[in-house]
Amino acid sequence: MEIGKGGLYADIKSILEQARGSAVRAVNFSMVIAYWEIGKRIVEEEQQGSKRAVFGQATLKQLSVQLSNEFGKGFDESNLRNMRLFYQAFLIRDALRHELSWTHYRFIMKVDNTDARNYYMNEAAEQNWSTRVLERQINSLYFQRLLSSKNKQPLIAKAEAENKQDQPTIFDFVKDPYILEFLQLQPNATLYERELETELLNKLQLFLLELGKGFSFVARQKRISADNEHFYIDLVFYNYILKCFILVDLKVGKLSHQDIGQMDLYVRYYEDQIKQESDNPTIGLILCTEKNETIVKYSVLKESKQIFASKYKLYLPSEKELIDELNAELAQLKNKKL
Repeated sequence: MEIGKGGLYADIKSILEQARGSAVRAVNFSMVIAYWEIGKRIVEEEQQGSKRAVFGQATLKQLSVQLSNEFGKGFDESNLRNMRLFYQAFLIRDALRHELSWTHYRFIMKVDNTDARNYYMNEAAEQNWSTRVLERQINSLYFQRLLSSKNKQPLIAKAEAENKQDQPTIFDFVKDPYILEFLQLQPNATLYERELETELLNKLQLFLLELGKGFSFVARQKRISADNEHFYIDLVFYNYILKCFILVDLKVGKLSHQDIGQMDLYVRYYEDQIKQESDNPTIGLILCTEKNETIVKYSVLKESKQIFASKYKLYLPSEKELIDELNAELAQLKNKKL
């Protein structure tokens, strides 16, 4: 009987590969739990008798030597300190995600904000982020950028939350700014919108990662027609979580009222001609290098639930630069309200 590479052989091979993968993940998570328990034990020893008791450097060094002699690599002083930090960052063991490796947790536990830590842990597990992707998302302040965008539209966000309770809204996806450092383009380069569009499509997987979960690519330079005039939408996506089309227009330069009017046309056209009854309202997203807040204030962008404008950066700013920019924009919005 010729078994060959298909049929029975393929099925058994798949079973074995899945079993091996599950075994590896189980072993990895067992070590993660072991590191958590070690961190807990070290903290308990530190706090014995007094919460301010000092766990001496010599004690940690001696512990490292003994563990390394018996169990090999992975128990140097630095890693023991990481285990201690791991326990302190995640006091509830059952909250840990088994999909993640120790390397994942080493990145996540260094995030100061508790909400951000939990966000990165859950997203990394659910979206199957590699450690490299996770590091990039943390370094680009992915969570803070999402949070900042929500804070810029508090009234609309509140209304959405009241209407849709636990349902995701566009405010869970839109970021400002978007970070496109993966294009490896010089920030001061003279770019044309078509060139930017081409580079984004050449690295579509990374662009989808920056856009967020649930995005799928639909079209480039999508033509729509009104009477005898033709218009071209730079990029069209569909988000299966939001269940809507998302139209993206790329602008190299400052946002103008013509850009907003053009996107308004695109969105209205999709609402009338393309959107199905089961789809949610179409979203328009204008990506530009600079926004004019006065134009934003006196345009349909001000309280729109369907059209948004965000800046993009071609380089990865430092954490301080990003935080300063996010804080400056929020302060500017608060001053305008006053």
